[in-house]
Amino acid sequence: MTHAAPQPLTARRSGPLHGEARVPGDKSISHRALILGALAVGRTEITGLLEGQDVLDTAAAMRAFGARVERTGEGRWTVDGVGVGGFAEPAGVIDCGNSGTGVRLIMGAMATTPITATFTGDASLSRRPMGRVTDPLALFGAKVVARDGGRLPITIRGALDPVPVRYRTPMPSAQVKSAVLLAGLNAPGETVVIEAEATRDHTERMLAGFGATIRTEVTAEGRVITLTGRPELRPQPIAVPRDPSSAAFPTAAALMVPGSEVRIPGVSRNPTRDGFFLVLEDMGADIAWENAREEGGEPVADLVVRHGGLKGVEVAPERAASMIDEFPILAALAATAEGTTVMHGVAELRVKESDRIDAMARGLEACGVRVEETRDSLTVHGMAEVPGGGTCATHLDHRIAMSFLCLGLASRAPITVDDASPIATSFPDFLPLMRGLGAMIGDAP
Repeated sequence: MTHAAPQPLTARRSGPLHGEARVPGDKSISHRALILGALAVGRTEITGLLEGQDVLDTAAAMRAFGARVERTGEGRWTVDGVGVGGFAEPAGVIDCGNSGTGVRLIMGAMATTPITATFTGDASLSRRPMGRVTDPLALFGAKVVARDGGRLPITIRGALDPVPVRYRTPMPSAQVKSAVLLAGLNAPGETVVIEAEATRDHTERMLAGFGATIRTEVTAEGRVITLTGRPELRPQPIAVPRDPSSAAFPTAAALMVPGSEVRIPGVSRNPTRDGFFLVLEDMGADIAWENAREEGGEPVADLVVRHGGLKGVEVAPERAASMIDEFPILAALAATAEGTTVMHGVAELRVKESDRIDAMARGLEACGVRVEETRDSLTVHGMAEVPGGGTCATHLDHRIAMSFLCLGLASRAPITVDDASPIATSFPDFLPLMRGLGAMIGDAP
């Protein structure tokens, strides 16, 4: 995938942010809706799908494997599936762009069908470790050829006679868990995944909605998920809730900029995704949830955020799995809090789209904020006013770019990011949405 020309942007100190922020559909659920729709028999109708590049790449991949995937309106898509085990061999290479979720889940979905597929991605994705997924897929009988270090591009020959697997995840990762469960769909018998820490459970919820037999038990071993293989998945309508990871950015901006009040409707309140908002409550944030309801099998509510003073906190490692994507914006927000914030258990951030611990530490230092890091922690010393004035390297990472642009709205001097183009992978309307609230974000000088 050819990366677009760099797009430097600068955020300047802004007046109060006000209005409604309709953040995009949940990225995790959008990927899964397309993949499970492609594995069902019949037509799945999806509303609220995130139309960022990551998800569009997954839609293209499902077409390449033989499903009919069509956009029928804004956020409205249909998927005519081919059934479990029905994937056709793609004619070309599957390019997953910047999406670790997309590539890992798609590998799982095809690994127990006797076809061959080659996967690639952009420069950022090609640096990320894939052995954590391809190792368990090999246990089903898939054959894997990868670059040194288990990195993309990777060719997988799906198992001719797959066997069910019992697998304990070596790290808390919803991507690994989901890849194994998706592979288990076309294996006979029961596939079992055991995780020591609960990770986001969208795959389990959606599999049950499509008619798979799946159960979760908490035992002395950990959280044990058991899937019965070779079901006929039934299509279903899916209403994608708004992404809590995307909602984190206007939330943090409103908390940082004095006088702000922002409403974010229909945000997912999945308990495996709420760590960031629980930390905000610990910091003393003025946030409220209203109109709680259920949509598409997921709990949702409307979030109201008002500016107020925050205090530094210690974030326990047990929180990490439920907020792994929100640590960059939490680090930016912590820079404006009173006191010190210490984030523990965050080693997984070093193998995301970038080394997010290093990227946030270096960017915050460039803006006059004192930080310390270890392999598994990040400490941010808050200050009454962030000096700003830095140019922050995003390393092709959408969340790094958005985090520093939000921080720039409350800093004394403007903050520039060297490349905001990756934001389109997860939040294509970030700029117009933030500007609509009153954020001063524009081209770099």
